[in-house]
Amino acid sequence: MRYIADLHLHSKYSRACSKDLDLEHNDQWARIKGIDIVGTADFTHPLWFKELQTKLVEEKPGLFKLKGTDGQVLFLITTELSCIYSQGGKVRRIHLCVFAPDLKTVEQINKRLTDRNVNLRSDGRPIMGLSAEELTKIILDVNSSCMVVPAHAWTPWFSVFGSNSGFDSIQECFGSMTKYIYAIETGLSSDPPMNWRLSALDHLTLISNSDAHSPGNLGREANVFDIDPKKLSYKEIYRILEKKDTKNFLYTIEFFPQEGKYHWDGHRDCGIQFSPQETKKNKGICPKCKKKLTIGVDYRVDELADRPVGFKNNFIGYKSLVPLPEIISDVIGIGPKSKKVQTMYENLIKSGDNEFKILLDLSFDDLQSITEPEIATAIVNVREGKVEISPGYDGVYGKVNVAKDLKIAEKQSHLL
Repeated sequence: MRYIADLHLHSKYSRACSKDLDLEHNDQWARIKGIDIVGTADFTHPLWFKELQTKLVEEKPGLFKLKGTDGQVLFLITTELSCIYSQGGKVRRIHLCVFAPDLKTVEQINKRLTDRNVNLRSDGRPIMGLSAEELTKIILDVNSSCMVVPAHAWTPWFSVFGSNSGFDSIQECFGSMTKYIYAIETGLSSDPPMNWRLSALDHLTLISNSDAHSPGNLGREANVFDIDPKKLSYKEIYRILEKKDTKNFLYTIEFFPQEGKYHWDGHRDCGIQFSPQETKKNKGICPKCKKKLTIGVDYRVDELADRPVGFKNNFIGYKSLVPLPEIISDVIGIGPKSKKVQTMYENLIKSGDNEFKILLDLSFDDLQSITEPEIATAIVNVREGKVEISPGYDGVYGKVNVAKDLKIAEKQSHLL
């Protein structure tokens, strides 16, 4: 049976995050999106942890449901931790995702961190002066069934391979704990083919998650598993990731990486957006302010890669999608947060069951039966990769055009 899982997001206790990021809204939005398994997020925050203890009940081994619900949406206990420390004469800023099998384990992890004077109340994603190696050891000493995953592995500022604060290898970052790192999260600004260019990552499982800061962004990236319902459990998901099981890990759901806000290089304040080739031509310097450019993911991947662009092997597959509100917005020419787009989105969800069913499963004829032909065509365009994208850079999201072949101007009147 297919299960879609989004295992990295935040709670209302994380900085710059929506106050609607609570268990109730996350359960609701997971149903709207078609997500079966969602991370709890932020298990280190004391107030949030109390909510997890009070509101969740185990439905499957290591997987929990919100009390009073039918268990259609299951929660896996997760968090993201921020490590800022010095190593090799450089300040390192690394974000790590942590998956845990039960709340008792989390309670012990939280105590270990508190004993080391980590201020868990400061943020849902607390900052600590522990190295990635040391933190991983603390977590796995509590329970070896936990999993530590480098978060958004390529983003410039807070990641294992980040151009500004990261490392050149997993080994350099995790040292003696490297053998316990089974997966990495590719992040919004990179996709599997970019990571396939590094032979050093061949043994790792590539996962994708939304890193949502609001419930409406759940599922913008996700993982798709094929699991026997009788075997569905934390342990089985752990096994699939640990063993890089290509039979039971069907594919990841991806942003088009160019849409990620750190795909290319540039300076947001100067309006400079450079491809890696342009950056090299300008020696990494902004032509306007003469300061160093923010080096993006595409450049960084090319810097560490030992394989050419387009390299393929027997890896876990992927599908690149664009969120449904963005597709509707592009077709009708109105912002994705506008009332009109939101109304059309809600009507589509009512007719099509959930967003992933609409984006992944419904045939063109089925789509035409529930929406305008222009939107149906745009959805199929996305499936087939028929999109035009202006790449994101230095914190600015890329812009996607999914309706390039549609004569929108002639037909907009009946959509509005």
